[in-house]
Amino acid sequence: MANAALIAYSVASFICGLFVLEFGADKFIDHTAIVAERTGIPESVVGLLTAGAEWEELAVVVVCILRNRTSLAVGNIIGSAISNILGAFSLGLVFRRDEEIMVFDASARAYTLAMLLVTGLVVALQAFNPSRLSTVFGGILIAIFVLYVGSVAYLIFKGHLTAPESVSDSDSDSESDEESIHENFESSQVNSTTPLLATDGALPASRHKHSIPYHVAILLLGFLAILLSSFVLSNASSYIAEESGISEVLFGVVFLSIATTLPEKFIAVMSGSRNRTGILVANTVGSNIFLLTLCLGILWVSTAGDYNGDTVNVVEVGVLLGSSLFMTLVVWFGARFSRLAGVVMLAGYVAFLVLEFTTIGHS
Repeated sequence: MANAALIAYSVASFICGLFVLEFGADKFIDHTAIVAERTGIPESVVGLLTAGAEWEELAVVVVCILRNRTSLAVGNIIGSAISNILGAFSLGLVFRRDEEIMVFDASARAYTLAMLLVTGLVVALQAFNPSRLSTVFGGILIAIFVLYVGSVAYLIFKGHLTAPESVSDSDSDSESDEESIHENFESSQVNSTTPLLATDGALPASRHKHSIPYHVAILLLGFLAILLSSFVLSNASSYIAEESGISEVLFGVVFLSIATTLPEKFIAVMSGSRNRTGILVANTVGSNIFLLTLCLGILWVSTAGDYNGDTVNVVEVGVLLGSSLFMTLVVWFGARFSRLAGVVMLAGYVAFLVLEFTTIGHS
C-alpha cells in the first residue's frame, strides 16, 4: 500500500527543487556569458565543462549501483540522453527570439558530430551484447571520456577553438551585473572568426563592476544550485516511483530522466531565448557525452552487464541514435528552420513517451 505521507513529502520536495533550479540556471547563464566575454574563452567551452558535466546524473548512477537498482540506472542514462535532445535542445529552438536567426558556428558543428559518433559507438556496443564484454566496453567508454576532457582542455590552452559569439559592449553603463549582461545580450553580434585568445594578449574592454573571480564564484554558485536541485528532484521522483510500483527501466527512461534533465531544459530555454547558441549546443552535447561515456562506462564496468532486472530495448536505443542524427543535421544545415525543427523534435519526444506506456513497455 502506498505511503501517502512519503508521496506528499516527495511532491513538496520536488516543487521546492524547481525553485532552486530556476535560480541556479538563471545565475549560471548570465555569469557564464560574462566570464566568456571577460576572458575570451568561448561560452560553448565554458558550458561543456560546467552545465555539460552531468554530475547529478553520475550521482544517481552511483546510488543506483550501490542500491542494486542497475536497471533504473541504465534506463535513466538512455532516457536522459534522449530527453536532452528531444526535450531540452528542442525547447531552446522553440523559444529562440523571433527577430533573430540562429547561427551555429564551427565549434558547435564539431561538438554535435562528436556526440553523434559517440552515440553510434554506444549503440554498436549495445547491439554487440555488452553482457559478454561489458567490462572491456565500459573501460573503453571511460577512456573516451578522459580523451574528450583532455582534448577540450588542450584546445583551450592552444587557443584553437573559435568563439561562437562575441558579446559587444553596451552603449551605457549598467547599474548592476544582471542589467549589464542583459544589455549585452540585446547588442550581441555573431562572430565565428574571433580567436579564443587574442593574439596581442589584449582582452575586450568591459564595463562590469566586479572582477572575474566574482563572476566565476557566482557561476559556480548557480552550478551548485543546479546540482542540489537535481539531487532533490531525482530522489523525490525515485520515492514516488517506488511507492507506485512502476517498472525500473520504464521509470528511468521516462520519469527519472525528465526529473534529472530539468536543469538542461531550464538552461536550454534561457539560452535559446537569449540566442546563446554556444551554451545551447554545449548544454546538450556535453551532457550526452558525459552520460554515454563516463556514466554508462562506470555502470558497465561495475555490473559486468548483469542488471538486476530489464534493460533498454532496441526501440529506445534507436530513438537515441535517430534523435542524435537529427540534431546534428539541424546544427549543420537547418539553422534557418530551427524553430520548426524544435517543434518536430518536441512532438517526437511526446510521441516517444506515449509509446513507452502503450507499445514499448517493460515488465
